[in-house]
Amino acid sequence: MTSAPVALTLGDPAGVGPEITAKAWAELRKTGPCFFLIGDPQLAAAHGPVSPITAAEEAAGAFARGLPVLPVPLPSSARPGSPDPANAPAMIASIERAVVLALSGAASAVVTNPVSKAALYAAGFQHPGHTEFVAELVKDAPHSGPRGPVMMLAGGGLRVALVTIHLPLAEAIAALNAQRIIHAARVTHHALKTDFGVAAPRLALAGLNPHAGEGGALGREELEIVTPAAETLRAEGVVIAGPLPADTLFHEEARAKYDAVICLYHDQGLIPVKTLDFWGGVNVTLGLPVVRTSPDHGTGFDIAGKGAARPESLVAAIRMAAQIAAQRGR
Repeated sequence: MTSAPVALTLGDPAGVGPEITAKAWAELRKTGPCFFLIGDPQLAAAHGPVSPITAAEEAAGAFARGLPVLPVPLPSSARPGSPDPANAPAMIASIERAVVLALSGAASAVVTNPVSKAALYAAGFQHPGHTEFVAELVKDAPHSGPRGPVMMLAGGGLRVALVTIHLPLAEAIAALNAQRIIHAARVTHHALKTDFGVAAPRLALAGLNPHAGEGGALGREELEIVTPAAETLRAEGVVIAGPLPADTLFHEEARAKYDAVICLYHDQGLIPVKTLDFWGGVNVTLGLPVVRTSPDHGTGFDIAGKGAARPESLVAAIRMAAQIAAQRGR
């Protein structure tokens, strides 16, 4: 099992990140896994005990005393609930440093605190979000297996991987093609083996239309796109059922028959995960040479600074990141 600590990024300092980071350290300080924050020490100290460090290797020795913080100072004071584009360079620098440390082995994994895309965009950020940015940062690093990024959400005993992500529904349907489905399934199949220790992965593939198209009566996408993709995957030796009607795919008995579901659009996958485990879901990026997870929620500007933020999703993300890193190490 890897002994390197997990690197946690700053996130948006005006959101719930500082609060849930302190709460996650309080929960994990005695049991681990060990993690360190790449962020502003003064901001972190406002929420709990801090152990300043100068290198990732110092985190393990400091973890019991306080949250280890590798300094990335904020250009502007953070005000809860009021995102400031002036702090975007610190958010970006935190992510970049975490990825560098993970690539070097000084950190075992990267966990990203929630960011405000609007604040990043206002500062000239050119990527759709965390997932794409991390993928860009590691694009030249070697990776064994099909390369992502593919977004997986995990919670409540369910794993879903998404073929399309943040698109309006009409655009997601228009963007759907067999190759995208095949790629997402290949990445997921490989990651189940390497990251989750599933020796013989079983996938399920959701249909797009009600009743998975009802033989073409309720839409032809299953006949023309989804089924051909599934047949190609089965010819490669991937065990994949479907396309299956999404309305009968997520109940307890159905979930026992697969290790992950390939979902075709955002809400098709996120609704069941959040219904099963609203507070503890984890966002995992599959198919990258570094391990990256994040809590399955946003910045929470409306509750920032009020002491109401719940840390379960961040705690689960840190634990899952450490578990995946350990699995890869085997």
